[in-house]
Amino acid sequence: MPRQLRVAIVGAGPAGIYAADALMKSDAAQDPGVSIDLFERMPAPFGLIRYGVAPDHPRIKGIVTALHQVLDKPQIRLFGNVDYPGDISLDDLHQFYDAVIFSTGASADRALDIPGIEFDGSYGAADFVSWFDGHPDVPREWPLDAEKVAVLGVGNVALDVARILAKTADELLPTEIPPNVYDGLAANKVVEVHVFGRRGPAQAKFSPMELRELDHSPTIEVIVNPEDIDYDDGSIATRRASKQADMVASTLENWAIRDVGDRPHKLFLHFFESPTEVLGEDGRVVGLRTERTRLDGTGNVVGTGEFHDWDVQSVYRAVGYLSEELPKLPFDTLAGTVPHQAGRVVEGDEQLPSTYVTGWIKRGPVGLIGHTKGDANETVANLLADHRAGLLRTPSAPEEDAVTAFLAEHGVRYTTWDGWYALDAAERARGEAEGRERVKIVPREEMLRASGV
Repeated sequence: MPRQLRVAIVGAGPAGIYAADALMKSDAAQDPGVSIDLFERMPAPFGLIRYGVAPDHPRIKGIVTALHQVLDKPQIRLFGNVDYPGDISLDDLHQFYDAVIFSTGASADRALDIPGIEFDGSYGAADFVSWFDGHPDVPREWPLDAEKVAVLGVGNVALDVARILAKTADELLPTEIPPNVYDGLAANKVVEVHVFGRRGPAQAKFSPMELRELDHSPTIEVIVNPEDIDYDDGSIATRRASKQADMVASTLENWAIRDVGDRPHKLFLHFFESPTEVLGEDGRVVGLRTERTRLDGTGNVVGTGEFHDWDVQSVYRAVGYLSEELPKLPFDTLAGTVPHQAGRVVEGDEQLPSTYVTGWIKRGPVGLIGHTKGDANETVANLLADHRAGLLRTPSAPEEDAVTAFLAEHGVRYTTWDGWYALDAAERARGEAEGRERVKIVPREEMLRASGV
């Protein structure tokens, strides 16, 4: 009698859940069906949505509603608080499943190789995001004693960092931020935030909506230097080819020609300034040096040899995320991705049997959350093609209770989908007591207890 196709997905963020959804919508979900287990190292699911999206973006966090509907399906199980490979290895997974999909995302900061980047007061954006999003595995406090801060990068993460630094704690209080984050932001001394991009307005990677939201705060004055509004033939072509790029450039143009108002916190968006050195004294940040750049006709820039020193006491680099290397899998350290062919993991010229990737570990940390749907569909289509062709490994213990017995035998405390409902209720109860929708629980042990573990 044919048995269900058993698939393990490592990582229960949007990419992993979209892969589960693609499997459930495929022909494989018909008799005898498919059985899917998601393994997540955090006690709670949703990955980037819970721990990578700024708390004042409820519209983006609303994606959880759709993801929730996927995880509600009885053919899908969640095993939270399970670490790969510490609690379960690739060999273990192949013992229980026909195929394994890795969707572990990207949570580390990409390095920026300039002098002084190691000084105290120089931070990675990912670390700061983890703090204000209440990640259980980072310190509870964040140093916010600088009055003037530089943010390096012109993507949405840079905007999130700049906005959270410039907003008041009371503006963020209606969100889900936990008490330690509110207390930290209440003591924040920042009055100026300077965001630096080495190219021009047409090359900025902001999304139009996120950029415009900067100007919605009653405490943030967004300032753009008119001299930074410049385009060459390559820039004009970019604007014509991309509605998003054109909208971003138009917004920046409008800000550059308006009078500067009197909101207390100033947020400067600088273009054509390439960071060359973090300046320091006694091992601490005291400034940032940039080189003025100019367009070369193609939309790229070259240095002018003109340097400027900026009076800042902290520097946050938001130059991209990087995935962590996964044991037992090949890894491209430069790209920060697992080598693959349309989602099939490959090492050299050989395909690793029954092993697949999707999301940022597959294509790198670019694009919006919704773009991971296409990744998932491609990967799942090829997994199922391999299944039909008889190319998947046959697990030695495909029974659903085999993996639960393994985790119990090895003393792994894991959370479940029912446990998420319990944790969700506990966070909402805390929020209700304060007139908010939710207050996030931060310590891992508290999350486990609230999840019934």
